[in-house]
Amino acid sequence: MSRYRRWNDLLELLASAGQLQVEDAAKALNVSAATIRRDFDELAGQQMLTRIRGGAVAQAVNYDLPLRYKTERHPSEKQRIGQLAAGLVRAGQVVGLNGGTTTTETARALATRPDLGHGTSGEAITVVTNALNIATELAVRQHIKIVATGGVARPQSYELTGPLATGVLEQVTLDVAILGVDGIDAVAGATAHHEGEASINQLMARQARTVIVVADSSKAGRRAFARICGPADIDVLVTDTGIAPEQLSLLQAAGVDVVTA
Repeated sequence: MSRYRRWNDLLELLASAGQLQVEDAAKALNVSAATIRRDFDELAGQQMLTRIRGGAVAQAVNYDLPLRYKTERHPSEKQRIGQLAAGLVRAGQVVGLNGGTTTTETARALATRPDLGHGTSGEAITVVTNALNIATELAVRQHIKIVATGGVARPQSYELTGPLATGVLEQVTLDVAILGVDGIDAVAGATAHHEGEASINQLMARQARTVIVVADSSKAGRRAFARICGPADIDVLVTDTGIAPEQLSLLQAAGVDVVTA
C-alpha cells in the first residue's frame, strides 16, 4: 500500500470514528504501530489531524483531501468512468471540465481517442477547464484546443476559482460540462466541499447544454457542504457498478440518467 493511499484510509477512518488509537489504526491497516505514529505525525504537520497521547483526533472539518491523496481512491473505477464519459463526447464539441481525479481520467481518455485526432477543420474538440493539471496535460495535444480560466489556484484540487475564473466562463458556451463532485444525492444533487469551487462548477453547468457528472459509487448518497446543481440539472451520472441499488433507483426517480462503467 502506498503512503498516500494509507494516509487516505487513515483520514477516512478518523473522519468516521472521530478519534483513533495507534494500535487500532495499525491493526485496521495491517501495518506496524511505528508506521502509524509516523503517519500521524506527518498528517498533524499538514494540519489534517490533531495528535493526542497514543493516537489522533479528527479536525473539525469535512475532509477535502489533496488531489494526490484522492488518486489512490478507486483508481480502476475512475479510469473506467473516464473512458465511458469521454465516449459521450462528439468531435467538434466544446467540453467543460472541472478539477478532480475522475475528470482527470476523462481528460486523458479524451486525449487518446483516435477518432478525435483527425478533425477535418480546426480542432477536433475544445476543452474549457479551470483545472491546472488538466490544462497542462492536454496542452501538448495538437487536436485539442485548450481554454484555461484565470483565477486563484487551490492546492487541494489544482482548480482555479474566483472572479477571474468566472469572467472567462461567462463569455463561453459549452456543449457538454463534465463535472467531478464530492457528493451526488437524489435530493441535494451534486455537491462539493469548497464553496468557491462549487460556484465555478455551478456556472460551468449553467453554460452547458448537457451536464454529465462523473463520480465513483462511493460518492452516491453523499452530501458535501456546497451545492453545485440540483438533480433536475444533471442529465447523466457516469459511475461504477458498485453503486447501491437504492441510490441508483433514487437518482433515476429524480430524473438522472445513470450509466455504469
